[in-house]
Order: sequence, then structure tokens, then C-alpha cells
Amino acid sequence: MRRVLILVENLPSPFDRRVWQEACTLRDAGYAVSIVCPTGPGCELKFEVIDAIYVYRYRLPLEASSAAGYALEYASAIVQTFILSWRVLLTRGFDVVHACNPPDLLVLVAGFFKLFGKKFLFDHHDLAPELYEAKFGRRDFLYRLMLRLERLTFRAADVSIATNESYRQVAIARGRMAPERVFVVRSGPDLARLKRLAPDERLKCGRRYLVGYVGVMGRQEGVDYLLRAVQHIVFGLHRCDIQFGLVGGGTSLQQMKSFAADLGVAEFVTFTGRVPDRELLAMLNTADVCVNPDIANEMNDKSTMNKVMEYMALGKPIVQFDLTEGRFSAQQASLYARRNDAVDFAGKIVELLDDPARRAAMGAFGRRRVAEHLEWRHEAPRLLAAYDALWGGSAPRRVPGSAGSRLRSRESST
Repeated sequence: MRRVLILVENLPSPFDRRVWQEACTLRDAGYAVSIVCPTGPGCELKFEVIDAIYVYRYRLPLEASSAAGYALEYASAIVQTFILSWRVLLTRGFDVVHACNPPDLLVLVAGFFKLFGKKFLFDHHDLAPELYEAKFGRRDFLYRLMLRLERLTFRAADVSIATNESYRQVAIARGRMAPERVFVVRSGPDLARLKRLAPDERLKCGRRYLVGYVGVMGRQEGVDYLLRAVQHIVFGLHRCDIQFGLVGGGTSLQQMKSFAADLGVAEFVTFTGRVPDRELLAMLNTADVCVNPDIANEMNDKSTMNKVMEYMALGKPIVQFDLTEGRFSAQQASLYARRNDAVDFAGKIVELLDDPARRAAMGAFGRRRVAEHLEWRHEAPRLLAAYDALWGGSAPRRVPGSAGSRLRSRESST
């Protein structure tokens, strides 16, 4: 049996849905899987065994929002990841390090274990240099350092998996990886988890319509643009029959609540913070339209947003800014507002709310596209092909079963 160690820093497992789907797929294919990740809400235990996947967690000193804060967070994460990786090596062992960025500093851990003959698979979740620019608006020494770390990561990786074709081209052009060593494995939704449920009318707060959003409350997510769109809908278009439900936490959550109050639209916006899946699904199933207000910048233009495909999986029509990968994912399931134009974004929301037949057709198209092309079951064979490439196509494996949610059995310690 071959053994995999997955390293992830920005989200805990099993909360990180892409990582958990990958872990379950590998387990079902006959790999022994261990994960090293941070703790988080609902994932506080330092050690758990969940459905035969061993999860080792560490506590971060803070949730960073500044460059100095990220330096402290990442330094702590790398040290603790390295220590826990040794624990896994000495107890369960591993043959391959599957490192998920950000940060690209994880190459320091994976590269060290390559000295002992371990394989390194790089799971490219984010364009780290572009993410830094999106968060802080500058290309300084740290931006250039991230470019160097990215190049080092691609150089060290035996195989890389990209979340879309744009990321694959970055690996080939900027990372100089051989094309045959770069595999596209999209973050496909799991229809077994994303169940369509009856609407909960209480979430509309007495209004006729609900517009739903799920995602991180951070600078590059464009929640401020969404709130400006709400202001235009309420005061410019004089529509007071729409409630907005925003699901998610992050470093900008309190700031966005204050901004909604400053704009005079707080009563029209529900901020839930980070919530369990059942509450997230209740909000999205009740929504008449779902939105993706990600700012048009170099990072977001090349990135595939999980929320877009989750909206589609639930049969919801979408409004988003016109971004390359967003358009590829949603196609006819979305209307596309002019880039970073909150007024046009507002107009597209109202246009959809006032056209129920169009909403139904767009939602049906999105659901069908996920089921036929984008669901995780279509991506799992590509992940296993990337793993086969680590050993020249010789890795023995069983035909994988479902990577969805089994009943959760735990062996845990604090």
C-alpha cells in the first residue's frame, strides 16, 4: 500500500472540501492517507481518524490580515507542519508529500523529505504572487520573493495538479514544468453533499426575494462591491423587497458589517459568519439568485471559484463580474456584469429577479453542467492519473468508490 501525506495550511480538514475529496478519492483507490493542517471551528482536536483518514492538526497563533501577520502565521505553520510530518513519518510513514498552497513555503517541507526519496506532488490552489498583490495592492520585495518560491516549488515538484487551464499554463510558462507533468483537477462539487432542499422563508426576513452569497469575507472577494450594489438597489432603484444573505467568515467580516451600516443597508443584509453546512445549504436553497462579486484582477480572472459551482449544483442562477474562469465554469448559468461596476451588478441582480422563467432556465442549465461535466466524480480519475504519473504509470490501485461523505467514525485525542 502506498502512503500519502497531504499538507494544507489555509483551512482545516475536513472543512477544506477540495482537500477532503482528494483524500477520500485516494483512500478509496487504496492509498493510506494522512493530513497535516491547522485547527479551526468544528475542527479543534489535535488528532482524529475520520473514515480511515488520519488528521493531525496544529494551532495557528493568529488569523493574519497584514503582511507582518502572514509572516508570523506562515512561520509558525511551517515549523509545526515539519514537526507533525516527522511524527507521521515515524508512525505511519509516507511515500509522497502532497502539498497544497498557499503558502508556497510548503516546498521547504516537501523538498526536505525528497532528500529521503519521497515524491512531491504540488496541488496548486492559489496564485500566491497574485494573491499577495490582490490583498495588499503592491509588487514589492515580498511579491518578488513569492515569485521565487513559486518557481522553486514547480522545480522541486515531480508532478503538479492545477485547478484549471489558466493555472496549468502558469505551471508550464512561469514554472517551466513539462506539460505532461501538469494535470488539471478541478474542484468539482459533490452532489451527494449539496442537496436541494425546500426554501426556509424565514431567511427572507419578510421580503419577497433572497440573494445568496457564500465565501470568505476578505478584500479580494469584493463583498464591498456587493454592498454598494445593495445600496444602489435600495436607494437608486427603490427596491425594498430583496434581502441579502451573506454566509462566511474572514478577517473583513466586522469591517463589512460596519460598511453595510455606513451605506444605510444593514437591515437588508444578513451576515451569518462561518456556519455548518446545514445552515449554508438552507441559505443557498432559499436564495432566488446567487452572486459572486469577486473583484476583477489578475488573480481572480485566472481562478476557479468553488462557490460558483456550488451555486450551479443547487440549480441557482448567478450574477458575477465578467472573469475568464468564472465564465468558463458558469457559461449560460450566469449573467456577467461589467468588471468592478457595482451599478451594473445591481442591475443584473434585479433583471434576474424580475424574470422567473429565465432564472429557472439558467438554474437548470447550471445543475446539468455540474452533473454532466464538473462534478467531482469526473475529476477523481484525473487526480489518480496524476498519482500514476509519480511512478511512471505503475501505481496499482482499485477502482475508486464515492469520495462523498461516509458516516463519520472517530478515534481522537486532544
